[in-house]
Amino acid sequence: MKHTLTISVTILFILAGCGGCKQSGNQNDEWITVDVTANYPKKELILQDFMDVEYIPLETNEEFVCQDLVLDITKNSILLRNRPGDGNIFIFDRSGKALRKINRKGQGAEEYTVYMRIIIDEERGEMFVLDRPVSRILVYDLDGNFKRSLKQDYIMNFSYMYNFDEGNLICRDYVERKGEQSFMILSKQDGSVTKEIRVPVKEQITMAIEFELDNELYNTIPNNYNPIIPYVDNRILTDQSSDTVYACQPGHTMRPVIARTPSVQSMNPTVFLFPSLFTGRYYFMDAVKKEDGFPATHLMYDKEKKAFARYTVYNGDYTGKTSVNIHNLTPVINPGIAACLSLQPADLIRDYENGKLKGRLKEIAAGLDEESNPVIMLVKHKK
Repeated sequence: MKHTLTISVTILFILAGCGGCKQSGNQNDEWITVDVTANYPKKELILQDFMDVEYIPLETNEEFVCQDLVLDITKNSILLRNRPGDGNIFIFDRSGKALRKINRKGQGAEEYTVYMRIIIDEERGEMFVLDRPVSRILVYDLDGNFKRSLKQDYIMNFSYMYNFDEGNLICRDYVERKGEQSFMILSKQDGSVTKEIRVPVKEQITMAIEFELDNELYNTIPNNYNPIIPYVDNRILTDQSSDTVYACQPGHTMRPVIARTPSVQSMNPTVFLFPSLFTGRYYFMDAVKKEDGFPATHLMYDKEKKAFARYTVYNGDYTGKTSVNIHNLTPVINPGIAACLSLQPADLIRDYENGKLKGRLKEIAAGLDEESNPVIMLVKHKK
């Protein structure tokens, strides 16, 4: 049975003056209010001071030459694909050893045309492939054998798909319904809608900027915007047209986490707020202005000091000040891992030769060549 949860607009007005209010939740966190136009003080952090970092060099051989697009990381596996969309799915173990390459691209009922997202459920021994052009999710075992299709009766326009819990996926639905966009919690067994979560807004505001080139009209949007990011056993949900960011908790209950001011509906040019990483102490987010180049202000909330700052985070495995753009990290739905980043061999070789690396990263870079597969950087919650 389908259930729809519509979050009351009333709470947006409550939050506007409630930056220090508390609401019960799994993490007993505060509601916070961020001014996206404020000139907050600057703060520098070392990534390894608040997160554990692990580097995994991926095995390279004639069959396993892949690029840097990480699809999923689980307890035992790492999934990657190539940029050209050749249909290959590369599976490595957590040490980086090449396990298998799967390709089920085609036009048949048991094949995908273009995969947008792929999620592994190791407990079920299943792999979920989001085939957006034909509005379906295909389910394979971990050897690539077809099991079933989760094709929907309604129009499905998902671009994001993640694990939600043992029996469900969570997806972002971009089909507008009365000015609303939805997050869909879907059954892993048959694709039925367990819960539809609607975040009501006054008006949908597009992120796209149109431009003309050679008499053709194009548009561009900010990179690396993730409307669903993990936080412990919550999923942080963002609608760019809403003034509130929510946490979806086990049991499908919702609680507000961040309120923004001024209202996104009142700004010209618009400034969007995109959360990127939540840790035990910090909330990282970007205030992105809708103008050429989408200039971003990197913001951070320190839960311990109850204060905002403009941040720069440095990687402690470099000898000099080499920054990490938190917004470029790929979210990972894994209890121990917050996010990951693919490091390109050419960059690591250059930095090694210039004496910029140290520790385990230096050891790995010393064994790379130009044909090597990427090195996966795991950003993990501290134990």
